[in-house]
Amino acid sequence: MKKIFVVGAGRGLGNGVAEKFAQENFQVVLISRSEKNLAEYKKTFAEKNIEVETQAADVSDFENFAATFKNLTEKFGTPDVLFYNVGITAPADETISAKNLVEHYIADVAGAFNCVRLLDTKEFAEKHGAILITGGGFALQPYAGYLPLSMDKAALRAMVQALTPVLNAKGIYIGTVQITNVIGSNEKFAPKNIAEEFWKLYDKRETNEIIY
Repeated sequence: MKKIFVVGAGRGLGNGVAEKFAQENFQVVLISRSEKNLAEYKKTFAEKNIEVETQAADVSDFENFAATFKNLTEKFGTPDVLFYNVGITAPADETISAKNLVEHYIADVAGAFNCVRLLDTKEFAEKHGAILITGGGFALQPYAGYLPLSMDKAALRAMVQALTPVLNAKGIYIGTVQITNVIGSNEKFAPKNIAEEFWKLYDKRETNEIIY
């Protein structure tokens, strides 16, 4: 049974992608900072007859996250897919500071890079593993009202573009969906529909980016 680790589980897209992959016969491991929220998610999935595993972890604490990730791979095996869905989406104003920018970057971008490095392994390559990353329309059209998020989504996009040939040469796939509207704002942008785009990325591997 293939496995997906969902880093940044949540009621919206994180769990939407988890459910899609579960429907495709993947074992699901949900990872989030909040044990309370994870317990709620596990109960919600159980009501849909979907069994998931959960693990609390903070992506911004790189060393502890790496240790937790190692424990997860020892328990469940190397995943076939990692979905990175962490993002600080709060708006910003003129009071935003350089420190705030760094705090956002650590979670939004550096955490994703840390996951990539943790999966840059022989085992993951032999599985033809895939790393899927939640992008955003602000990577294409930045907006001052969401400056940290705009900068971080642009950085994530650059990371995916830069690492694609390097990882592909090893047999590892990396891809992103640039979501150009608020998740859940209408039917098109419902989590279940965006999840289909991530499945398309994983299943077809024809491109490293979908603009949705």
